Amino acid sequence: METVHIKSISQCHEMLGIEKPKHPLFSILQFENIPEVSLTERTKLIFDYYQIVFKKDCPNKAQYVQTAYDFDEGVMSYFSPRQVSVLEEGVLFPTSGWVINISPDFLNGYELGTKIKSYGFFEYAANEALILSEDEEKMMENILLQIKKEYQLPIDKFSQDVILSNLELLLTYSNRYYNRQFIIRKPENNSLLSKFEQLLNTYFENEITSLGLPTVQHFASQLHYSDKYFSDVLKQHTDLSAQQHIH
Repeated sequence: METVHIKSISQCHEMLGIEKPKHPLFSILQFENIPEVSLTERTKLIFDYYQIVFKKDCPNKAQYVQTAYDFDEGVMSYFSPRQVSVLEEGVLFPTSGWVINISPDFLNGYELGTKIKSYGFFEYAANEALILSEDEEKMMENILLQIKKEYQLPIDKFSQDVILSNLELLLTYSNRYYNRQFIIRKPENNSLLSKFEQLLNTYFENEITSLGLPTVQHFASQLHYSDKYFSDVLKQHTDLSAQQHIH
């Protein structure tokens, strides 16, 4: 498996063969304007900055543990710096959509620099993407268009404030829509809770002597979820985090 580690937004633009970012610490791109890139082998991808990706009609798949998520619908994914994604060989980008690249340094001195770490979805796995309804897609695209419009203007002392205000709005709606997704998937999440309780009982009956006290990571891995998504789902439906359930 090949590993591609991209350390800066400028390096990303250079690798894609597109113009330099208008701001060295931030860029917003539409997939329609990015040349087609194909992977010749399974690839591990690492970025040293935040990414927000809105994908439509994507032929590629991303994998987390044993679960592949096919990006053939309008979905949004969120990646924190140095998060690892594993991509299958084939065409990398969707035919339409957006990607926002945000260096942590772009957030320095702003409240969002601290607040962004509280958005749990930046720690979710690829197969835990946000699936948008048609109305939600329109809302997100309107915000993305405002960010792009500001990004394309000459930089002045208000540019960063305007971009970050719209970015915070985008993340607030993302939080709302994820909570909606948890509610809509209640039957699936009830099944998750049932499976978790079975695993927990089995662990305490048979495995605790040899393996020691259980961890959230252990059960999330068993159920093929990221630690954070697993805990957030439980918190949404039971008011208890995964750690509290274990206790």
